[in-house]
Amino acid sequence: MKRIVFYSGKEDTMKEKVTVTGVPETMIQTLYARAKESQKPDAKIKDTMAVEIVSELDYDFSNADKDKAMGSGVIARTIVLDRMVGEYLDSHPQAVVVNIACGLDTRCYRMRGKYSRWYNIDLPETMEIRKRFLTEDGPVYQIAKSATDASYPEKISYDKEDILVVIEGLSMYLKEADILQMFSVIEKNFPKATVFIETMSPFFAKHIKEKSIEGSQAKFVWGIKNGKALQELIPAFTYKKEVSLVEGMKKMMPIYHVLGKIPAVRNISNKIIVMEKN
Repeated sequence: MKRIVFYSGKEDTMKEKVTVTGVPETMIQTLYARAKESQKPDAKIKDTMAVEIVSELDYDFSNADKDKAMGSGVIARTIVLDRMVGEYLDSHPQAVVVNIACGLDTRCYRMRGKYSRWYNIDLPETMEIRKRFLTEDGPVYQIAKSATDASYPEKISYDKEDILVVIEGLSMYLKEADILQMFSVIEKNFPKATVFIETMSPFFAKHIKEKSIEGSQAKFVWGIKNGKALQELIPAFTYKKEVSLVEGMKKMMPIYHVLGKIPAVRNISNKIIVMEKN
C-alpha cells in the first residue's frame, strides 16, 4: 500500500506527521492544482486559501505537475461549480449547503455571505487533515462521516430551508451501490433538496487512470452516460439539467469553443448533473 507522508506547518515549525492514502490523497492533488492556477498572471480562478495551504505542505508535487489533464479538469470543474453554486445561492438566499467529500475544498469561503450554513463532510482521516489548516465553527461546520453514513444528517441543523448538496470529485471512485446509498441518505433526510453531482463517462471510468496518483488505492470505478440514466437509478430524484466541464475548459483554452460543439467531446467530458427531490 502506498503511503504519502507530508507535514503541515511553517518552515520553522515542524508539525505532526500526517499520512494519506487512496482517495483521500486526491484532495492534495486537487488543492495543488487550484493553488498553481491561482498564482498564474492570467489565472482563471483565485483560490488564495489553497495557495496558503500548499505553502505549508512538505509534499512531492512532481507527479501533479506532470498530470496536466488532471490539473485542467480540476480548474474547469472549479470554474463551472463556482458559477453554478453562486447562481443557486443568489436565487435561494439563506440556503443550507451540504458539501460531500469536501477534502480541502475552500468554496465555502469564496461563497461567504450567500448561505445560512455550510456543512463540509468527509471521512474522519480526511477531516483530521482539514482541521489542521481550516478551523471551522459556524456558519461553516465540519462533519467527519462518510457520504454513505446514514447518521451524518443528525449533525446538520435543518428547519425546512432550501438544501443544496454538492458532490464533487467523488462519484467516480464509488461503486454503484454506494451511489444509491448516498442518494438514499439525502432522500430520507431532506424533504426538498437540489443535488449537484460530478459524474464521469463510463468509458473514462473504465479506461483512464489518475496519472498523478498512480500506485495509490484511488481508482476510477463508476461512470454514467448522462442525467437521464442517473434518474433511472434514483427515481426519487428528478433530472433537471447537466453542465459539461467543457464550459470550464472554454475559459482556459479558446479552442474549446470549437471542440465543445462536437457531441463526442461533450459526451466524454465530466459533467455536473443537477438532480432535484421535491
